[in-house]
Amino acid sequence: MKLVIGNKNYSSWSLRPWLAMKVAGIAFEEERIPLYLPESKARILAVNPAGKVPCLVDGALRVWDSLSILEYLAETHPQLWPADRAARALARSVSAEMHSGFAQLRTHMSMNIRRSLPGRGRTPESLAEAARIMALWSDCRARHGAGGPFLFGAFSNADAMYAPVVLRFRTYAVELPPDCDAYAQAVLALPAMREWIAAAERETESIPQFEQYP
Repeated sequence: MKLVIGNKNYSSWSLRPWLAMKVAGIAFEEERIPLYLPESKARILAVNPAGKVPCLVDGALRVWDSLSILEYLAETHPQLWPADRAARALARSVSAEMHSGFAQLRTHMSMNIRRSLPGRGRTPESLAEAARIMALWSDCRARHGAGGPFLFGAFSNADAMYAPVVLRFRTYAVELPPDCDAYAQAVLALPAMREWIAAAERETESIPQFEQYP
């Protein structure tokens, strides 16, 4: 299999399946296409007619969209969702909420691993969404987190979906309650997460629209 991704410094959607595959021990080839360069669109379209990254290439099959890729991977690696039915339903629900929501947080606290921007992006709307995320984390940990440090104890697709938020909270120095901070630190301590961060810090591309802050 091959996973086509964008810049590791900026592409939150690319991180999600990449991290899940790394943690689950799924072998894959990585193809990184830097975004917003003159040739970027054509290179992506050659792999994915939807013109987006990430895209998983498995033989003749193309699977795009982060959550679709995670669901596809879980068909052969069921440990990527919790084994318990109720926990699995909650994990899918919080993952879907991340997938479709939190537009203000995305806008005002965009992923930028190389920067440290404490205090930036704190609009009432983005802070309300951050509070909702913390409430979700606390609820998942309280109800299903006894078996390990992640949202449902063991690492799951839900953690992959929220990993970019952990990085956003790190960049913008968002204050977290103790249980949420412990969870964030567990995600940051993953060897795969450290690998992604180190690669992002080595990148040299700068995308202007992601580097402009009020």
